[in-house]
Amino acid sequence: MKENRRKLVGRVTSDKMDKTVVVAGARVTRHRLYGKVVRRASSFKAHDETNEAKEGDLVRIVESRPLSRDKRWVVAAILRKSGE
Repeated sequence: MKENRRKLVGRVTSDKMDKTVVVAGARVTRHRLYGKVVRRASSFKAHDETNEAKEGDLVRIVESRPLSRDKRWVVAAILRKSGE
């Protein structure tokens, strides 16, 4: 794969679709006014060709060409299984 693609690490929140997983990418920011640390999450649909990733797994996803209306990411590696 090309080296200049964005990479994210996130947790699989849904694996109910065929060859697709939903990954929640969390980030930590500060509130503009109050300065409190706030957790924000974005969800990304990622292509999983082998249906190997399950709900709760920690995965690395890589940006790719548009694969469908919502899918622009591909599962590159499963870093940690949910049972471990």
